[in-house]
Amino acid sequence: MALGEFELIRHYFSETGGTRGDVILGVGDDCALVRIPEGMQLALTIDTLVAGVHFFPDVDPEALGHKALAVNLSDLAAMGATPAWVTLALTLPDADADWLAAFSGGFAKLAERFGIQLIGGDTTKGPLTITVQAHGWLPVGQALRRSGAQIGDLIYVTGTLGDAGLALRHRLAEGSWQFVAPALRKRLERPEPRIEAGLLLREIASAAIDISDGLVADLGHVLQASSCGAQIRLDQIPLSGPVASAVASGAGWQLPLSSGDDYELCFTLPPDHQQEIPRLSDRLELTITQIGRIEVGSELRCVQADGTLWQPEQSGYEHFQDDDET
Repeated sequence: MALGEFELIRHYFSETGGTRGDVILGVGDDCALVRIPEGMQLALTIDTLVAGVHFFPDVDPEALGHKALAVNLSDLAAMGATPAWVTLALTLPDADADWLAAFSGGFAKLAERFGIQLIGGDTTKGPLTITVQAHGWLPVGQALRRSGAQIGDLIYVTGTLGDAGLALRHRLAEGSWQFVAPALRKRLERPEPRIEAGLLLREIASAAIDISDGLVADLGHVLQASSCGAQIRLDQIPLSGPVASAVASGAGWQLPLSSGDDYELCFTLPPDHQQEIPRLSDRLELTITQIGRIEVGSELRCVQADGTLWQPEQSGYEHFQDDDET
């Protein structure tokens, strides 16, 4: 027997994530009611994932449930916000029980890791589309904004760049996942939101952004918001072994700098705080690499090891401009 909308919600999503004491009313009413801690601001972010644009139609639904939530948590991490609540809107071609069980399982597992409760949403029939809105909180006036970078600040990134982009290139070239290394596929399908890093950086960083559309594009947003320029050294960009090999073999710097889907953090830091980065890296068990410096001007200069400038063919992914589809 096919599940109706309300049976679907009740069966797969009514108890997703942890149970929080600050949720007064969750799934099942016209609105959710939550209690925001005193002295805190509410941080909201929303993302939509569309089949054939943001993910392959044959994607593992458990991985898709993870990623649908993770990309929103990455935005909260970039602001230095503590995640708390989430809403989910699903447009489904049909109510496939196995697909729903796997998707809700992947979503719930990540939500439980970060103590997040699903508090509402919607389900409709149509082409597969997933919209998630994540809510978090942070102390008043302490948000990590794109507009805070200052001349002389150092530029850092977490993790490595280009792994998800390389996985996507291999998948498109081969037509299946068979020849894609599992570690690369994981970076594309199961990004790790850097929540703890964002919370710790809130105390020392001047600006931050998550790298979703590619470093060149996302750092460019910081420069525009902060009315400044920057120089980055390409030989300092952190690359995994497979990406470094691909760059050296002809893929070029476009791969790690403009492919997107990294979901690492790019942040700027006053030089007085740079001695704190090794301790932070050890605590997080996460590589944090200085790649450049904020400078006077409005342009991003990408300097190669020989001192020449590298000019990107495109800055990164942008809807309604890039015709390539996942």
